Amino acid sequence: MNFREKTAWLNVIAMVAAYSLYFGLLLSGHPAGREVFPMLWLFGSIAVAHAVTVIVGTVILSAQAPKSERARADERDRAIRRRGAAMAYYVVLVGMMVVGVYMPFVESGVPLANAGLFAIVAAELVNSAVVLMSYRRGWHG
Repeated sequence: MNFREKTAWLNVIAMVAAYSLYFGLLLSGHPAGREVFPMLWLFGSIAVAHAVTVIVGTVILSAQAPKSERARADERDRAIRRRGAAMAYYVVLVGMMVVGVYMPFVESGVPLANAGLFAIVAAELVNSAVVLMSYRRGWHG
């Protein structure tokens, strides 16, 4: 497993852990599902925890990886990232269409914001999953 694949795994694991906690708390009736201030604090603290986990994990993986694996991304790596971003774009597009076109007629305020956050998190998970599948299956673009 190369360095970029390991960092993609790290991102997926950290995202699933962090945001399943966030959305799980919302589903269990946490005030962040109804009020702006608790939502901002909860999401902000979870996002910071996710970022710190990924940064520390990447530093550790970088220290363990040989210098040749940490070299600049080659053409294949860039093509894999583009493929993941293209798939994620469609997920965030559909999510934002639901949030911006349908949901204002049935919801308002915090649930609307949380639905938008869910669309963004889902899109980033799709991005990372496509990158991981591409590395695993040897996709060459």
